[in-house]
Amino acid sequence: MKQKLTILVGTMTGTAQLVAEEIEAHLSEKAIDVSTKLMDDLDHSIFAAGGYFIICTSTYGQGDVPDNAQMLLESLKTTKPDLSNVTYGLFGLGDSTYTETFGFGGKNFDLILSQLGAVRVGDYKLHDANSNSLPEDEALIWIEEWIGLVGKELQ
Repeated sequence: MKQKLTILVGTMTGTAQLVAEEIEAHLSEKAIDVSTKLMDDLDHSIFAAGGYFIICTSTYGQGDVPDNAQMLLESLKTTKPDLSNVTYGLFGLGDSTYTETFGFGGKNFDLILSQLGAVRVGDYKLHDANSNSLPEDEALIWIEEWIGLVGKELQ
């Protein structure tokens, strides 16, 4: 049975949202059932039914998740739900000039999801704002690899 993919977006300036929308448009062309949700007002219950997720988040401040992602991250930490029925991929955005906290927004989600039993497929991808590449271009390359690893579940 074909599964649905949900992209969850943590963003301050809109860049992660743009990346997520590019991923959604690309996958929709491949007839993959995909939707994008901003993390605003989401809590751990977004994962209750399990399924496939992409976390697309930037890093803000001193290695924090964006403001709109704070509630979801805290909800996961305090309720500690069993996420063994969740499969996910992670595309993070950061700036390597902040060497101490580079990409920690995404790394924070990766850590808590794995601690709660969710299974990450493939490598965690981190775009560097200090590079000469656009995050949406790197995301489209990454999502092709990710979809290939997930296999027929979404296709």
